[in-house]
Amino acid sequence: MRPLNTTLRGLLLASVCLAPLAAATDGAAQSRRGAAPAPAAVPNGGPVTAVEVRGNQRIDVDTVRSYMLIQPGDAYDPDRADRSLRSLFATGLFADVRMSRDGSRVIVTVQENPVVNRVAFEGNRKISDDTLRPEVQLRPRGVFTSQLAQADRQRILDLYARRGRFAARVEPKIIRLDQNRVDVVYEITEGDAALVSRINFVGNRTYSDGRLRDVISTREQAFYRFFSSSDTFDPDRLNFDKELMRRFYLRNGFADVEVGTASAELAPDRSSFFLTYQVNEGTRYRIRRLTVNTTFPNLETASLRQRLDIAEGNWYDGDAVERATQQLSDLVNLRGYPFVDVQPQVERDRENGTIDLTFNITEAPRIYVDRIDITGNSRTQDRVVRREFRIAEGDAFNAAQIRRSRERIRNLGYFSDVQVTSTPGSAADRAVINTNVTERATGEVSIGGGYSTDAGFLADLGLRERNLLGTGVDARLNGTIAQRRSQVDVSVTDPYFLDRNLAVGADVFLVQRNLQSYSGYYERRMGFAVRAGYEINERLRQNWSYTLVDRNVYNILSTASRYIQEQRGRTLLSQVSQTLSYDMRDTAIEARRGYLLRWGLDVAGLGGDVAYIRNRVDAALLLPFERVFGDPDYVLQLSANFGHLHPFGSRFSASGERDRIVDRFFLGGENLRGFAIAGIGPRDVNTRDSLGGRMMWTTSAEMRFPLPLPSELGLIGRAFVDAGALSQGPRGNDIFNSSVPRIGAGVGISWRSPFGLINIDVAQAISKQRYDETQVFRFGFGTRF
Repeated sequence: MRPLNTTLRGLLLASVCLAPLAAATDGAAQSRRGAAPAPAAVPNGGPVTAVEVRGNQRIDVDTVRSYMLIQPGDAYDPDRADRSLRSLFATGLFADVRMSRDGSRVIVTVQENPVVNRVAFEGNRKISDDTLRPEVQLRPRGVFTSQLAQADRQRILDLYARRGRFAARVEPKIIRLDQNRVDVVYEITEGDAALVSRINFVGNRTYSDGRLRDVISTREQAFYRFFSSSDTFDPDRLNFDKELMRRFYLRNGFADVEVGTASAELAPDRSSFFLTYQVNEGTRYRIRRLTVNTTFPNLETASLRQRLDIAEGNWYDGDAVERATQQLSDLVNLRGYPFVDVQPQVERDRENGTIDLTFNITEAPRIYVDRIDITGNSRTQDRVVRREFRIAEGDAFNAAQIRRSRERIRNLGYFSDVQVTSTPGSAADRAVINTNVTERATGEVSIGGGYSTDAGFLADLGLRERNLLGTGVDARLNGTIAQRRSQVDVSVTDPYFLDRNLAVGADVFLVQRNLQSYSGYYERRMGFAVRAGYEINERLRQNWSYTLVDRNVYNILSTASRYIQEQRGRTLLSQVSQTLSYDMRDTAIEARRGYLLRWGLDVAGLGGDVAYIRNRVDAALLLPFERVFGDPDYVLQLSANFGHLHPFGSRFSASGERDRIVDRFFLGGENLRGFAIAGIGPRDVNTRDSLGGRMMWTTSAEMRFPLPLPSELGLIGRAFVDAGALSQGPRGNDIFNSSVPRIGAGVGISWRSPFGLINIDVAQAISKQRYDETQVFRFGFGTRF
């Protein structure tokens, strides 16, 4: 038995001794089968003799090592190795990174992310590639990562959401190329736009939902809004709508109005939204007392108060208070006080619904303009912007003049955006005026077609550059072909000749008119004009011009009046003209308030074949009725015109007249609705040809008002009464010539369509002579595309 026990003990001892070796051998086998390498033979903390990088193609070995926290010669630390692994992944350069140990060496195996060869978009029709491309972060020759692709996908979805397309889907796809490159393609399914199907208001008592819907910019979906995106849901537009509502209530006396949250509920099919605006109107106030106080000595406040557009007893108007604040500041500046601070103070009496409004005028800190900086004008020269400033470096800082300067820069039409701000200057009493502009395209190629009652069917082609080479010079070439009028003209204007307050220009033109329908002849004018104009002040301007024109009266009908037959042939006109205008309108386009006065004088006879003095006076007054009707489109326009032609000299026609028919006035059509073109005035008894007159006057009263249709259609209604007379034509017993006033009245519609302005007038001649020619329907159409 002893030998057997001895053998068993030997086997047990051998198995115990071989167990660690068997475990090590099994671990090595697993490593060869693809598992992570076994722990290094070097114990933790042993020195690392080398860091070997494998799998890299584009990225340099030293670049990989630079991101690692373990370097040759360092003691191996598992924590630092783990952080090195994370650092390599964080670079975004690698799709995979593995780290292992081989003895004292550290092996880093990397798989590089591919390089983007091209980024493309497919399926996008509503948003162009040029709009989508700045939204994505992946760029050609950049590194592709799935994280960036998913981030770009979300950015594209957000862009579509801002356009109201919440059903849009975006799927990034990659096309693998050689040399570890990929094409990235974003496959887009745009879906339908989510329109606003309903807009509701909660808390409004004074104004109906329909009235408030007209105030905000968002509209409910309708079939006729195919030219507009106002019925597309836009989250950014909600805050703008809230501000529009707040200002509307402030304009109408609600000084405590609060416009709360605007909620948007998406329909279950994701096709439309329901919007709800919360409103707390508060008390409506009238102005009980209006006071103007000042700390300036010798400044009379009573006269200032009379100049304000606010009166006691009116509803409180937040916009009017703001305008009055600026108006007071401007008035005090003009009276010799450059540093002015106007602060409105409002005291409410909620029980009685009244407000005491006080304007406190005090001296502002004395600040001077250190310098004026202009940025953003990569094409337009600095001097073109700088000359529009009503303030100069070293002047007293004047907020009113800075606002006016900003308006003048915007009115140039060279910039889509103009921002003027101020920052502290080189000293405590100095300020820097920073002007940042965003340039826009100023070149135009226009092709137009249309119809008007005066010219018939027409087509035109024009080339224009309003900011030639960034100098502000306006150059234009235009041609028009119409049934009754054709014209070609070339024009060049420098608005600041030699950088002075002097606009200089020149025109070359050729005009042909077919006047046979009402006077029996054709007229051709060919010549040139040179012009110069200057501003006397902000509102007063004078222009001078010299014109040399060759005129030809030809193709006279054989049945035409003898007074026209004798006009046959060519005459040379040499004329000096001036125009003096005083413009107090709020804007030159679609003005709603203010007035305009203009006087024109033409003197012919300095050479040429004709001699005369021709005067013309025009006046217009615009009265807003927004306070009465609550809508700014209610405007009453009163206008009057007077013209007189006085020929002189020794040249007489066969009938004893010293003037030519091409220089006389004609009345009817556009300047007196209800009557045909040249339908009023001296007329041949036998042929009924219009002969024109030497004295003309007209008056007009026109009320513009919104139609009971959605405002975004751009339709404005008009009701008008026109009156006028034309007399002092050729002398003869066979001529109708009466100075009795003619009156026409009617209604019209103006449509600011996407194709241009369309005017339709229906008028009736109320007071006329039996030989006058009338016109009930008048239509004008023009378009540019």
